[in-house]
Amino acid sequence: MLLRKRIDSILRSFEKDFETHNRIEVSQSALVHNLKMFGKISGKPVIPVLKGNAYGHGLELVATALKGQNVPYIAVDGYFEALRIREVSSQPVLIMGAIKPTNFPRIKYDNFTFVVQDEVTVGALGAVGKKIKVHLECNTGMNRYGVKPDGVEKLLKLIMSFQNLELEGVMSHLADADGTDPATAQKAEEQFDACVEAARKLGARPTLLHVAQTAGSTRSKSQYANAMRLGIGLYGINPFAPDNTLHQQLAGLRPALRLMSTITQVINLEAGDKVSYSYTFTAPKPMRIGALPLGYFEGVNRSLSNAGVVKVGNTYAPIVGRVCMNHTMINLDGVKAEVGDEVIVYSDNPDDRNAIDRIAAGQGLFNYSLLTGLSPDVRRVLVP
Repeated sequence: MLLRKRIDSILRSFEKDFETHNRIEVSQSALVHNLKMFGKISGKPVIPVLKGNAYGHGLELVATALKGQNVPYIAVDGYFEALRIREVSSQPVLIMGAIKPTNFPRIKYDNFTFVVQDEVTVGALGAVGKKIKVHLECNTGMNRYGVKPDGVEKLLKLIMSFQNLELEGVMSHLADADGTDPATAQKAEEQFDACVEAARKLGARPTLLHVAQTAGSTRSKSQYANAMRLGIGLYGINPFAPDNTLHQQLAGLRPALRLMSTITQVINLEAGDKVSYSYTFTAPKPMRIGALPLGYFEGVNRSLSNAGVVKVGNTYAPIVGRVCMNHTMINLDGVKAEVGDEVIVYSDNPDDRNAIDRIAAGQGLFNYSLLTGLSPDVRRVLVP
């Protein structure tokens, strides 16, 4: 582990001196703005969720950006994500995903709290002997993880039978928080409240109760929830479709990410010349195109072939031909651009045609996956 840290440190110092053609800029002020906005909307403490490489923004980068914020936990999916958080931040970490129970005797318990929902996991944590905080997950209709209502009492009794386990929290996840029928979320929250009541009836006193995520924060009616988890909203993406009445309530979100690249080649085409794989683009007249050194491996969705745009200065340049693994070609006709000029591939301005939400809506894509599909190999930098 020490050797790995040393190698990583050397590589990071080298990267600082090595200029790249591609980079992802993450705005600290946007992250903090969105975090505080949801604190006001929900009226509750906010648990920022940094799973999935912080939704593609960079786990360590976002954890660093949030170090000065007073939050109950940083939430992640897995143990190794928690270790990466600990490299840059001492904030408590809530590990929400499943861990093989055989691993518990040999992992670190460095202010880490674990979500539990089955007897095997509870038993394995109890056998460790160390003081460990746990949050019980209740299944309120998602049918993914969580103990079902008829098993809550039995699992609670098992948790409470281990003196080293502290039932600090109860949680669930709303499956239809962004739907059009508020009754579905209300029913789920009623089941969550019943789970909290079951814990209290047995003498447990969990202090952190959370059921709502980004979308759920706008319509949560739980009588017990005293915190919320903030996932996609932290990064400035609206989970509601524009025609949903709740979309406007989150209109103040600020996208935190933009993807930048550089024109590394300019090619003059003659009428009839073709571009990229399978010749899906043919030049209708003499024209200029530019090559960008990033493609679908770096995260440019392949469905943007002959359909997307990038921004060069204040001008949109259409993507021409198929997006390649590591290259994308753009139409430079009428655009003042040369080799070395930077372009915005994914914009942080929600009004731009190449903003994440507008790309997703225009191409029938999932906005979350556009972000999480960004390669970890693309350098990420924190900007104000």
